[in-house]
Amino acid sequence: MSEAIEVRGLSYRAGRSFELRDVSLTVPRGSIYGFLGPNGAGKTTTIRVLLGMTRRDGGDVRLLGHSIPGELPGALARIGYVPERPHVYPSLTVADALRCHAAFHHRWDGVWAEQLRRQFELPLDRRVGRLSKGESGKLLMLLALAQRPELLILDEPTDGLDPMVRRDVLTALLDYVSETGATVFISSHLVHELERMCSWVGVLDHGRMVAELPIDVLKSGIKKIRLTDTPVNGHHPPFEVLSRGRDAFETETWVVRGWSDPMVQYFDTAGATVREVVDLDLEEVFVELLRSGREVTS
Repeated sequence: MSEAIEVRGLSYRAGRSFELRDVSLTVPRGSIYGFLGPNGAGKTTTIRVLLGMTRRDGGDVRLLGHSIPGELPGALARIGYVPERPHVYPSLTVADALRCHAAFHHRWDGVWAEQLRRQFELPLDRRVGRLSKGESGKLLMLLALAQRPELLILDEPTDGLDPMVRRDVLTALLDYVSETGATVFISSHLVHELERMCSWVGVLDHGRMVAELPIDVLKSGIKKIRLTDTPVNGHHPPFEVLSRGRDAFETETWVVRGWSDPMVQYFDTAGATVREVVDLDLEEVFVELLRSGREVTS
């Protein structure tokens, strides 16, 4: 089986203010999947449902081939999890936290845990509640990695960390993935950070999936087209128009999805002149997908 995570038709409602609506996503084994969305999009709620911490209203979830929640214990034995907020008792020392987690995970690698502890410069006798935010972030990643998981589910693991700590945490993560071929599902709103490491991207907004694609396909297929003499109505283009606007110099800019170079003929036939086809970085693609998705649902 090639999928580490399979979600089909997931639904969940939290009161009247928020719901997950027909969320479907597929995370291939061995991939690093960036789960993007603005704050409040439902990323943490989705992760909690995946891990059986929140009961869904409908849909199907499978983690590493295990049906959730019925086969949750078997799945959790193979998963490392870093939550959005620290989940270790603050009164424990770092040494206590390591011993506690080792007792619950039969694949725990004590030698590597100690190696990571030294690499992260975490003092054994320091109480968890007295760790800095950066030290706490390092400890959570250490606890997840030392389980030797096949799947890592990370909820904003570097949020609020300074650049040096982010680099240390992500380097340890990528080293582990390189060594083991583990799958990573990482939630974040820090788009530039994920652009450098992810092979797949899923975008969630207001509780629904806006896009899910390999990152190279996503970036290569969404372009900004600058035109003059543009067609008035743009009937039946061979691509999806995400946005369209005119500037003060009578140049019109289209942001399109599903672009390939031969499609310039569409504008030639319509009598328009393509002045420039501009590549977008992942953050620009992310913003355009959110904007177009909100226009459709408004």
